[in-house]
Amino acid sequence: MTERLANINARIAGIRQVGAVVNAMRGIAGARAQAARIQLAAVDRYAATIAAAIGQALLMAPMPTSNAPRASRMAVVVFCAEQGFAGAFSEHVLGALPGMSDVTEILLVGTRGRAAAAERGMRVGWTAAMPSHSAGIPKLADRIVEAVYARIGAGSIDSLAAVFSRWQPGYGVRVERGILFPLDLAGFPHPRDGNKPLANLPPEILLRDLTADYVHAQLCKAALHAFSAENEARMAVMAGAHGKIDQKLAALKLVQCVLRQEEITAEIAELSAGEIANET
Repeated sequence: MTERLANINARIAGIRQVGAVVNAMRGIAGARAQAARIQLAAVDRYAATIAAAIGQALLMAPMPTSNAPRASRMAVVVFCAEQGFAGAFSEHVLGALPGMSDVTEILLVGTRGRAAAAERGMRVGWTAAMPSHSAGIPKLADRIVEAVYARIGAGSIDSLAAVFSRWQPGYGVRVERGILFPLDLAGFPHPRDGNKPLANLPPEILLRDLTADYVHAQLCKAALHAFSAENEARMAVMAGAHGKIDQKLAALKLVQCVLRQEEITAEIAELSAGEIANET
């Protein structure tokens, strides 16, 4: 019985250590998700500023405001999970791809997502790891833009889409899809006064540079949403694991109490037997 009690005590200590690791992972995921949410607000403001600048630049060099012709060679940037313990995060994202037509090449971000894509038999033309901290997102966007421009220059693609996850409180992870370019110029705001802005650059060059900055901002936004959603999903998984650990600890503590009571009862019975033997 003493051996059984020692085994239970060792199991309780081991589960408590696992619980400490789970709590640490949950805290790290929460801190990263919070940092990404703060940076998302800044990226939104930055993208809105560029959109307003594009609207002003269009006054100097009006361009067709209708949607561009349907593209036939599309590259799609897919933001999956980088680390484990995020549930079916990558599977949900990859599950949105079969519904997209005209996909010529997949650019995939996320080490875990790469493994999930390989299991599905998907052909991935370019991969990158998601940064461990949200501060590295702009550099990741730079790498994606570089890869996309190389493919545009080679004539292998003529449009770009993004598939990423967005976390919504109360609803969990929702996969979203969006076209990054060609841009729908009708969606950019125009100045209310209609006055043409002053500029030192030719309108064509100005629009080209603003469009590049806008696409970069949209990539940063999609990556930050994916980064935040992955860590929110990990927090949910860790919360579930914490609940299971609490249940297991409660069950083991109950067994521990029973074994201790049986050990005490056995000791009392032994002492009583000894006293009776002495009296006789």
